[in-house]
Amino acid sequence: MRTVVVGNGMAAVALVERLVQHGVTGVTVLGEETCSPYNRILLSAVLEGSHRPGAISLRSPSWYAAHAVGLRLGAGVVAIHRSAQEVELTDGERVPYDRLVLAIGSIPELPPIRGLVDADGVMDERVHAFRTLADCDRLIAAASSASSALIVGGGLLGLQVARALGVRGMRAELVEVGDHVLRHQVDSQAGRILARSLEQLGTAVYVGVRATRLTPSGLRLDNGYELDADLVVLTAGSRPRIRLASAASLVTGRGIVVDDTLATSDPHIFAIGDCAEHSGRTPGLVPPAWEQARILGDRFAGSPATYTGHRTVARLRATDLDVAVLGEPETAQGQVVQVSNPVTGTHKKLVVDGGVIVAATLVGDLSRIGLITQAFDQRTVLAAGEPGELLMTPRPSAPPELPDDAEVCACAGVSVGRIRACSSLEELRESTRATTGCGGCLSTCTNLLSQLVKG
Repeated sequence: MRTVVVGNGMAAVALVERLVQHGVTGVTVLGEETCSPYNRILLSAVLEGSHRPGAISLRSPSWYAAHAVGLRLGAGVVAIHRSAQEVELTDGERVPYDRLVLAIGSIPELPPIRGLVDADGVMDERVHAFRTLADCDRLIAAASSASSALIVGGGLLGLQVARALGVRGMRAELVEVGDHVLRHQVDSQAGRILARSLEQLGTAVYVGVRATRLTPSGLRLDNGYELDADLVVLTAGSRPRIRLASAASLVTGRGIVVDDTLATSDPHIFAIGDCAEHSGRTPGLVPPAWEQARILGDRFAGSPATYTGHRTVARLRATDLDVAVLGEPETAQGQVVQVSNPVTGTHKKLVVDGGVIVAATLVGDLSRIGLITQAFDQRTVLAAGEPGELLMTPRPSAPPELPDDAEVCACAGVSVGRIRACSSLEELRESTRATTGCGGCLSTCTNLLSQLVKG
């Protein structure tokens, strides 16, 4: 069986790793970018200077060669010829397949701001996207001779970029069209606390306004106010890449529509990650993409596993900003248990239905994230006073002892017990992929490993 994977991002790497584990052969990966696959979530760490580009690499070309996986970098796919079961590359070459997997991710949304591009469709040199390592390199180069930046979009990526540029010493300002930042993940109270925390860290936040025009000095807003800046970074969302699938007459919606086997409307073609739409939803996050990769890898090895949906676990990767969202707190049904302290910049909220945590928002204090995630995952029925206790910050002298089955890495689904079974951080990353997703579990993992060393 010739298995061709189009895309070389985090979902594609996870799939190939799973196929290698199962001993599946005949795998070819076609990557559009010319560099080795990398952790896209940690691009903000490269931007702020805390990580080298090489430190976020996922797998080297030598790894692919050692496992007999064909890796072709700089191989853009322009067409799928379904009747011939071939994909066509930009140079006209055709690559045959028996099974084709589309892991082509998403592309940035271009907000309706006049002046971003000229009549020839060329982006103004001050304007930057932030989706790829090449985007990151260009922004770092531009930032070296700039002192201020405007970030358009107050979602997870916008906050990460704003903090990264702030850490670099730039004056950063953030513009969000909604009434608060992270409006798709948290409520307005949590959003206000986050905005205040950002402003205390030196980033001005403007909400409820829309950028309408790029001016010679910066951006004009719809309220008539004008913000001056040397650079403009667009982080106002993304959409699944579906053009390749649409041109091949595959069924598409917002994304490439897949069933519970992750197959598209063509039984020989599959889709995973940000480009895939299952039951009307596109994930946009690492945990469901890795879950899809695991299930599809198992299916290709003969397992009857199916994908029935994903849980939402979102973590913000930004220096001095701690945010975690479990489930969908703004739409989940149940009783709300909440503790909020704007002075300390903390906001903690649980939605409990029948004693079970069905959603959670944690801002500014993630000390109990392990225990809350464990209860959320296992649908543990809590006693009446336990939700409130979980929202209390533990005393420094008595940190909570995490049981072996508590999940620490939500991206890869890694428990405390699996971490304790490793002897080093390198072994942990290699055998479980913990810390290689959003990076939010790194401190917990290193603490657990250091406890083992001391023991």
